[in-house]
Amino acid sequence: MYRILHDTKYDFIRWWRVAAGLTIAFIVVGLVALVLRGGLLYSVDFTGGTVMQLTFTQEPDVQRLRTALVAGGLHGAEIQEFGSKTEYIIRMQGDTSSAGTEVASQNVRKVVAELVGQDGFRVDRAEVVGARVGSELRRGAILAVLISFAITLVYLAWRFEWRFGLAAVLATAHDIIATIAFMAMLRLEVSLTVIAALLTVIGYSLNDTIIIFDRVRENLRKNRKEALYDTLNRSVNETLPRSVLTHATTLAATAALLIFGGEVIRPFAWIMSFGIFTGTFSSIYVASPILMYVEQRFPRDPDSKGARAATVSPAQAKVR
Repeated sequence: MYRILHDTKYDFIRWWRVAAGLTIAFIVVGLVALVLRGGLLYSVDFTGGTVMQLTFTQEPDVQRLRTALVAGGLHGAEIQEFGSKTEYIIRMQGDTSSAGTEVASQNVRKVVAELVGQDGFRVDRAEVVGARVGSELRRGAILAVLISFAITLVYLAWRFEWRFGLAAVLATAHDIIATIAFMAMLRLEVSLTVIAALLTVIGYSLNDTIIIFDRVRENLRKNRKEALYDTLNRSVNETLPRSVLTHATTLAATAALLIFGGEVIRPFAWIMSFGIFTGTFSSIYVASPILMYVEQRFPRDPDSKGARAATVSPAQAKVR
């Protein structure tokens, strides 16, 4: 079987300070952009707005329809096929009063009529819709993420030990913050699709970190006298072929969605593409340094099962 990057000996961990500076700068820029722009941009799922159901005499060109709506000042409109190739739902943010619905409805009628003609469509309904994700459900989603972190910490503490669990959870928290900063920079709209992408990134990042930590645990058992700094470097190098192949294939899929997936799926593809990078980055340059720091602050008993000898290399000592 052909293997790439076999038996490498790169010193990844030595660059942790540079990596920490870069990621802090990136997050700060993103959060500043978030504040200056008045917070995240929410979709109609969160804000409510107007929904219209249209039936066309012929199957419309959805991309042309979306472009026409944007040109007509209806930014962020969600277009979804409904029932058949000629029936579509259009959701728009805006005033949820009856007057606001009437104005939005008239604007859509005008844009669509210019595109397909007055006789090329009919409006089946136009009504106000409330936010599908209310404040209670938002709180529930945040609570669910926190509970997942707690369960992950407990699982890793039992499967590995608490030091590994703490490092993995903090690295994943970094990924969430970095992704929010990325969304602020690109001004991506927070929709149910984006939330699904964010949850997928969390799982992807945790999986990548656990793969490396599992190899760290094996290497700690094999050589208890080896410094943790060297063990981490060796473990990253040993999992490097698997990481490169996995990330390359996943990135190829998300790149295809970015290019060919269309406007609706593009935010999901952006978040996933960024998640591949930040998940890999945090597994090496966030989780590993945190693990070394926690190990130095709370050293294990050398006589305990699976513990390594308390050796600290000169390079590892720089983490303090």
